[in-house]
Amino acid sequence: MKDVKFEPVIGLEIHLQLHTKSKMFCSCAVSDGDAPPNSNICPICTGQPGVLPALNAQSVALAIKSAVTLNCKINTTSIFARKNYFYPDCPKNYQITQHERPLAEGGFIEIETGAISKRIDLERIHTEEDAGKSIHDATGKNQDYSLVDFNRSGIPLIEIVTKPEMNSPQEAYDFLTALKSIMQWSEISNCDMEKGNLRVDVNLSLRPKGDKKLGTKVEMKNLNSFKAVKDCLNFEIKRQTTEIKEGRRIIQETRLWNEAKNSTVTMRSKEESHDYRYFPEPDLAPLQISVKTINEIKKSLPELPAQRKQRFIKEYKLSDYDGRVLTSDKNLADYFESAVKSSKASPKLISNWITTDLAGKLKAERKDITNSPIASKHIAELVSLIELGKISTKMAKEVFLKMWETEAHPQEIVSQGNMSQVSDQNQLESWAKEAIASNPSAAKDLKNGKEKAIGALVGFVMKKSKGKANPAVLNKIIKKLVS
Repeated sequence: MKDVKFEPVIGLEIHLQLHTKSKMFCSCAVSDGDAPPNSNICPICTGQPGVLPALNAQSVALAIKSAVTLNCKINTTSIFARKNYFYPDCPKNYQITQHERPLAEGGFIEIETGAISKRIDLERIHTEEDAGKSIHDATGKNQDYSLVDFNRSGIPLIEIVTKPEMNSPQEAYDFLTALKSIMQWSEISNCDMEKGNLRVDVNLSLRPKGDKKLGTKVEMKNLNSFKAVKDCLNFEIKRQTTEIKEGRRIIQETRLWNEAKNSTVTMRSKEESHDYRYFPEPDLAPLQISVKTINEIKKSLPELPAQRKQRFIKEYKLSDYDGRVLTSDKNLADYFESAVKSSKASPKLISNWITTDLAGKLKAERKDITNSPIASKHIAELVSLIELGKISTKMAKEVFLKMWETEAHPQEIVSQGNMSQVSDQNQLESWAKEAIASNPSAAKDLKNGKEKAIGALVGFVMKKSKGKANPAVLNKIIKKLVS
């Protein structure tokens, strides 16, 4: 086996918190960790005897919406089930989920990994309620007890299960990025991993390259970022490859990712579905979804990122790269389009300023586009000033920084700072003659065809004009005078 090349086969299970105000089977408020522990609970979500669940209609609508956006076949009848297990954060000792008849089946997402497009198929989407949260070592003093917060218990989730069709950590990363974008754009979920809105379990197996049969599956949990998913897979592929090549057997198990040590550790042997003793939920009738409801939800869908990207490329003459960057975030796409519609400036130049200067400044200040101190119409106005020849690109950099600091209009900054570019032919010609007289050797070299020599002459004028001379006009005048 030492000379055999192995291929990773990756499948993902994604738990996504739906963007609802109340829980799945009761009226308790949904909180993202900002409420005091055990403050948003009631007898239903804490599993008290004699209570009955009542299904949240909004959670069903959002689950259907997710299935539509991901190209799934929606089952007009689906069944809730009890998944039985004992754990301190599961107060009923079972979780209401779906098993044999889920909400939706099939579906796919198109991903782009480098220059390669690939379709990743889905197995199913089903709805379920979340468990509570166990808190270990809350004081940091290694106490020998744990605490349980049931605020999260009963929050509506969907579980999205992919087919094992990804073959690299990068493909898994790109799939999650695409999924997050679709869910956020459709306002199905906030997808905030830090708050537990999006949680990922990874299934990995290795097989000899070219084989069709899957190897032994290992599941990885405790992944709190897309980067962690990628790092975990890279480690686990190396670990399993070493195990196989050294003659040891891969066992089916669940492992935890330890980010601090950049490695995985055994958690438990992997359960099979029969271990949970699934059976239909006796307190909930089968979920019936009409074709009319599905069609109404389809009509309500917004323009999704892939569609908007293609429209940006076609309508605004952007590159594939620009389109991909600008539609990586809905707020960023909205900002760009707002800027374009507020001005006659070049969409391409507006895109350049947003994806380079503005994006760089936002990253440095740890801000996102929603709290940018520069309004979209102001970035468009700045580009217009450049295109009209009122300021140079170099001046625009200075104006941009003042816009960031003061939130003022670019024209106002230019006027107050006496920063307007000089394009007057007579003034520029006067400065150009002075530059030629002061740099005869550079003028001679330029006349003899040495194009780089013009730099010394332009530099002289820029210094003389305090950077206000219009470089494009100045270059033409110098060349004319020298020739």
